Amino acid sequence: MAEEEKGFVIKDKRTFSPETGEARTEEPREAKEEKGAAAADAQPSAGEETQLPEINFSTFVFSLSSSAFLHFGEIPDPSSGAKKKNLPMAKHTIDILGMLEEKTRGNLTSDEEQLFKNILYDLRMRYVKETQ
Repeated sequence: MAEEEKGFVIKDKRTFSPETGEARTEEPREAKEEKGAAAADAQPSAGEETQLPEINFSTFVFSLSSSAFLHFGEIPDPSSGAKKKNLPMAKHTIDILGMLEEKTRGNLTSDEEQLFKNILYDLRMRYVKETQ
């Protein structure tokens, strides 16, 4: 005979022990399982992966340029949510991109060269504007 499916589940969330009536020193098992399930939903398990952009040269350059925008105070810091200017760090990131452009010259596709040219021009003009 097949078991009937229940329409609801009873979970013991009492803060006291039903046997002794005293306060529990630890959470009920069901509450722990529920929290564990919520944590598992929040972070990918070993078998699951977070959806990340494709790893290629263009995404690397975009990542560095995003760092410069963060230092210009144009996008909020992911950890604090605050927008804060740090022009020396913005210049440092722009210089890294410039060095990378120089070292990769002749090894990039025309699209990658154009991406570098546009991003560096934009970041350098923003830096000049911010420092005047």
